Amino acid sequence: QVQLVESGGGLVQPGVSLRLSCAASGFTFSTSTMSWYRQAPGKDRELVATITSAGSRVDYADSMKGRFTISRDNAKNTVYLQMNSLKPEETAIYYCKAVVGERQRWGQGKKVTVSS
Repeated sequence: QVQLVESGGGLVQPGVSLRLSCAASGFTFSTSTMSWYRQAPGKDRELVATITSAGSRVDYADSMKGRFTISRDNAKNTVYLQMNSLKPEETAIYYCKAVVGERQRWGQGKKVTVSS
């Protein structure tokens, strides 16, 4: 079955960098658009970044442009989110999402806490 497993979260201080990974299985990863979302406490889930199947196009939410980088390794069935200059307000659960056929599939999420 489809599985998306995020890793790399944790507690970091403001201003530092962190990389999240999402390992995929159970579907043809190389043909799927992948995205990262996040949900802060008490807020709606929001889109962070999207990358097309071959990685030829990436899109970011305005507030992440220039600080976050989404990438993928189709040989490893993994999508990454490099986050730089993290801010306390970016404390959230970060989720990866795959579009598999006409369905959206979600990982279980990984908590990122930005605090001094």
